[in-house]
Amino acid sequence: MTSKSKANRGPSAGPENRRALLTAAREVFAAEGFAAPLSTIARRAGVGQGSLYRHFPDRTTLAIAIFDENLADLETFVDRPESTLDGLLDRVIEQALASTALIDLVSANPHDPHTAHLAERLDAVVSRLLAREQAAGRLGEHVTPPDVILAVSMLAGVLARSDAEDRPDVARRAWGLFHAAFAPR
Repeated sequence: MTSKSKANRGPSAGPENRRALLTAAREVFAAEGFAAPLSTIARRAGVGQGSLYRHFPDRTTLAIAIFDENLADLETFVDRPESTLDGLLDRVIEQALASTALIDLVSANPHDPHTAHLAERLDAVVSRLLAREQAAGRLGEHVTPPDVILAVSMLAGVLARSDAEDRPDVARRAWGLFHAAFAPR
């Protein structure tokens, strides 16, 4: 039986392969968790394992690339003056399945030089949004960036471990708790 392989387009395929690998990794991590076989990701992306390892030498490098993209999305969101904490939590819900493993990666390795920049970027996103929300009177002055990061982590973790049909209700209940805890006093 002969198998049809993709033509090797050389270096010109690099950006397309990288994008396909990141998309596949999000899907595979969401479905199977962070420990999913990297070969599954390469197969889903339609590339060989050699391509995967050229772009991402290890699982951590791949996870960091995904988390970098997630943070870029959050940074763009927070740059808009109308952004709110509820909006940030909406974004977290959208990213939750892939992000939970990645948040765990950052939390478990806070001093790892490969992940330290991620924690710094997340802190900057939250700090900017928190200052704006507090100035508008929507959040209490007692709320700190670590409080919000803990809430975001908890929300992402709970949602990623909830059945898909339960997620809207779980998110609504979590928001109720956050709103009560973060309200101006």
